[in-house]
Amino acid sequence: MSRKQIAAANWKMNLTLQQGEQLLNEIINKPHEISENQLVIFSVPAPYLQMAQQKIADKKGVFIAAQNCFNKKNGAYTGEISVEMLNSLGIQFVVLGHSERREYFNESNSFLAEKINICLENNIQPIFCCGEPLSVRESNTQNEYVAKQLKESLYHLSADQLLKVVIAYEPIWAIGTGKTATSDQAQEMHAFIRKDLANVYGNDIANSISILYGGSVKAANAVEIFSQPDVDGGLVGGASLIADEFVAIINALQ
Repeated sequence: MSRKQIAAANWKMNLTLQQGEQLLNEIINKPHEISENQLVIFSVPAPYLQMAQQKIADKKGVFIAAQNCFNKKNGAYTGEISVEMLNSLGIQFVVLGHSERREYFNESNSFLAEKINICLENNIQPIFCCGEPLSVRESNTQNEYVAKQLKESLYHLSADQLLKVVIAYEPIWAIGTGKTATSDQAQEMHAFIRKDLANVYGNDIANSISILYGGSVKAANAVEIFSQPDVDGGLVGGASLIADEFVAIINALQ
């Protein structure tokens, strides 16, 4: 089974509805090739999910993702978004455990495991983010740090369930800082993650999971980063807000 190559845009808390609509129009209408094994995913703010979903309705290989969901099916949780709500909009992906959610909203590995479960029970594919802060990288304990995130949030899943998860590795020290991990550093961690998956689930499963790189990917470095054997695309922040940049990143997929 060949792994999907994915260009995922994370708009974060940016753009008005009108700006978002214009950006989607520009990207969708620029020439780019999406082959059978490639996906383009736009992770947009919750108020724009319906607009974005309608925009890409007839586009093959293009999907909309939510930036978050809650760990409960429904109830008295003012301001939260449930998987049922996402399902009713036809949303098939959700980004979970982004470093900003972990840092500012104190999302723990066990809390994320609950979110993963409820998504998979409702046929929504999680894009699960993992990665280390600068202090961990400087003490050279990044492998242990990421392995713990994987173990505590994902390794309770069956092999079939895990196959529905996309993993995004984000070195937190390279997000929005202008520092980028070298393509070798990205490959090294992606290979480690795949080996860790293989230790638990076997090589076939590990080799079928898409692992995206999320640390200041831009048009200028996308080809080099995506050419690494264990890097299956990118989760792109700032550069995904510029149509030409993101189209170049899509075109950089292998």
